[in-house]
Amino acid sequence: MSLPAYTGLLGRVWHYTFYVICAVVFFFLMAPIMVIIPLSFNIEPYFTFSEGMLRLDPDAFSLRWYKDVLGLCTQQATQAADAFVTSTKVQECGSGSNRGYEWAYAARNSLFIAIFATLIATTLGTLAAVGLSRPHMPYRKPIMALLISPLIVPIIIIAAGMFFFYSHIGLAYTHLGVILAHAVMGTPYVVITVTATLIGFDETLIRASGSLGAKPLRTFFRVIMPLITPGVISGALFAFITSFDEVVLIYFLADAEQKTIPIQMWSGLRQQISPSILAVATMLVTFSVILLVAVELLRRRSERLRTQVIS
Repeated sequence: MSLPAYTGLLGRVWHYTFYVICAVVFFFLMAPIMVIIPLSFNIEPYFTFSEGMLRLDPDAFSLRWYKDVLGLCTQQATQAADAFVTSTKVQECGSGSNRGYEWAYAARNSLFIAIFATLIATTLGTLAAVGLSRPHMPYRKPIMALLISPLIVPIIIIAAGMFFFYSHIGLAYTHLGVILAHAVMGTPYVVITVTATLIGFDETLIRASGSLGAKPLRTFFRVIMPLITPGVISGALFAFITSFDEVVLIYFLADAEQKTIPIQMWSGLRQQISPSILAVATMLVTFSVILLVAVELLRRRSERLRTQVIS
């Protein structure tokens, strides 16, 4: 973006200084994350750059750690993942295959828990946001503060409280208990994004739908929902990422049958440090970037729709 012709020397200096500050902040935030990507291709079992990598020697790079994570016998990965928690003996089919089965089982758990937690959080968060957007809704601010409290209260306190409560009602160490706990953590993101989408929503559209004979449920699905869909999907993506990356709640509420990828990574760091963890981290970073790009595209689409409705 070019500067206006009337910009003085001080304005030009500040303009370019601002760009430099933004670049430094971006580098400070992203450098620790980006450094793991080349390390995940290291052929040696170390967490440092080898001399060959620094020389960009092709022989110093390898996909061995990605193969270790995915398992060498991909056709048997699902069966071995099912047997991982019920049998202490898994068929050997190559170096690192057992670890591949462990990662496959953890990935399946992560996806299963994250998908159902996202569905619950999206449904509850959307309904809450639509209700809170009504001008006649009493005690809107206290209710909103209560709904977003999981973002403010330290996660260790929430996890401890859920552990004692779920243990009392028999939901601890179950998939259902973990899913509900993750849904609690994801609901505030849905509430916030859908509420932001509903800002400036034209209430006359609802009154017009009612005057044409539409029932409230039909009005919601035919009038409100199409306009807030980008916000709903954005909130669902944030809820999915939150569930997929959660560690503390899993430690309190899950056992071996509910082991997820973050727990598998943490266990690997404590028991056997392997660059396989870097390979998994690289895949998770790539997955998160794709989701964030999708969120940004949906945000822009939501702004365009809102502009078209207002105009």
